[in-house]
Amino acid sequence: MAQIRKKSRRVDPELLDLRQRIRHSASHLMADAVTRLFPEAKLGIGPPTDEGFYYDLDVSRPFTPEDLEKVTQIMRDTIAKDLPFVLKEHEREDIKQLCHDQPYKLELIDEIPEDEPLTTYTHDAFTDLCQGPHVASTGKIPAFKLLSVAGAYWRGSEDRPMLQRIYGTAFESQAALDEYLHQIEEAEKRDHRRLGRELGLFLFDPIAPASPFFLPKGAILYHLLMEYVRGLYRRYGYQEVITPQIFSTDLWKRSGHYDNYLESMFFIHADDREFGVKPMNCPAHALMYSSQLHSYRDLPLRIADFGRLHRYERSGVTHGLTRVRSFSQDDAHIFCTPDQISEEVQGFIAMLQESYSTFGFDEPLVMLSLRPDKRIGSDEIWDRAETALKDVLDRSGLDYEVKPGEGAFYGPKIDFFVPDAIGREWQLGTIQLDFSLPERFDLEYIAEDGSQQRPVVLHRAMLGTIERFIGVLIEHYGGAFPLWLAPVQAVVIPIADRHLGYAEEVKEKLVQQGFRVEVDARNERMNLKIREAQLQKVPYMLVVGDREAEGGTASVRSRDAGDMGALPVTEVIRVFGEESKVRGR
Repeated sequence: MAQIRKKSRRVDPELLDLRQRIRHSASHLMADAVTRLFPEAKLGIGPPTDEGFYYDLDVSRPFTPEDLEKVTQIMRDTIAKDLPFVLKEHEREDIKQLCHDQPYKLELIDEIPEDEPLTTYTHDAFTDLCQGPHVASTGKIPAFKLLSVAGAYWRGSEDRPMLQRIYGTAFESQAALDEYLHQIEEAEKRDHRRLGRELGLFLFDPIAPASPFFLPKGAILYHLLMEYVRGLYRRYGYQEVITPQIFSTDLWKRSGHYDNYLESMFFIHADDREFGVKPMNCPAHALMYSSQLHSYRDLPLRIADFGRLHRYERSGVTHGLTRVRSFSQDDAHIFCTPDQISEEVQGFIAMLQESYSTFGFDEPLVMLSLRPDKRIGSDEIWDRAETALKDVLDRSGLDYEVKPGEGAFYGPKIDFFVPDAIGREWQLGTIQLDFSLPERFDLEYIAEDGSQQRPVVLHRAMLGTIERFIGVLIEHYGGAFPLWLAPVQAVVIPIADRHLGYAEEVKEKLVQQGFRVEVDARNERMNLKIREAQLQKVPYMLVVGDREAEGGTASVRSRDAGDMGALPVTEVIRVFGEESKVRGR
């Protein structure tokens, strides 16, 4: 299932807290069951998550499906006994003695500050280092299911031991669990990695790790998305630019990326100098801005860039199109005066909402992320930036949540999470307010009173990474793209070889009108061709035989509406034209 950020949309906070307690408790039951089956097991960590829980375990051999069945049964038996979870505080030496044969727990204990309490939770004979919270007793875990096993490096470091991670989930009722499992089943059907292969959209090869190759159909989809965004740019006053991909590290040191983003960058050496492959466009756009003098009359200046970016993502976190190392964004930077911040953020939100409606996404969930611990810029600058974004959101009427510590290293940001067709939420759009970049690049404009002033930079994207957005769209539509986005909009299917000529005529008439049409000229049965076109999720199949050739028609079969009967080719063109104009739901 695709890795996405799951957010509970307007769910009662008390229910969320209950789920966390249930899941945390279930992870303890799972670890207990594993130690009964594998007494030598070494325990890592077992936290609850937004979707369930997991536990990292070091055992002598890989877990099998049969092992998970046994673990599940032991957990059910423990739940049936309704045993209490007992909290106890310990002295440091006592708890070390308790965990003397658990090296991972001892490592965690050593990292806990001296002034923090050391606590355990016990149920039955199983005790685990834990701060909680938990439900009152094991019987308060109404419904759970173990889902999968995966490898996980201890503490997420490739230099540490590889443990086994058992994933599970738990809910407050069997009905809620069943609903979640149904969503997982739907997500597996829509998995963009499988559909991408089956529909001939893209491929991956170890020769370029985590960097997709877009096949002809995938390239069509890619460019259709970029053309759509370019149409918005024309209407909303953006100018598109092209910038280099490789810059001297002097630029990255000046921008702050060398100190704050080094581990995520690729570097090369040439001419006895170090160069960095760009992971983002903002420093290049700052150079462009500084190459000319600007007055307040020039602002806001909205610069857009589809330049290819490269970021080093660890192999353990890359995932299909949704986490790649090579990508493009619908990336833009707005250089404006402080007084223009509100209007520019509001304009971006309007453009973003229009684009999401086009793709059939519901109202986004909005997050305001504030200053992280690792950041550049003074507290005064951060105060101004955070207040500006909060004021815009307050005036916009949008509901939003505040996320302390999750801003970019150069400024606070607003992130937009959109729900797809089966309710999962994806972070797509973002706008980030930056007072630091103008300082670092000494950017100025001549104010109305003739003084030199600093502009403000807004980093923004609607779709985000084009690669990732394609992955989201594939799963949102289940691969069945609307007509305007479908790489192949229609397949003309001749009943027999003698109808090939007319099939090509029909195709040519449609192609001349700008539609993407193919002829299935294979020596196969018509029903097989129709079936395969359906599997390829082509919006329309146009079957032609003797009657159609004589009458200048085509028998039209719609992917969504079924058999539409024989239509004149001119009518087919009209139908396609009308449907192509209708975007969105």
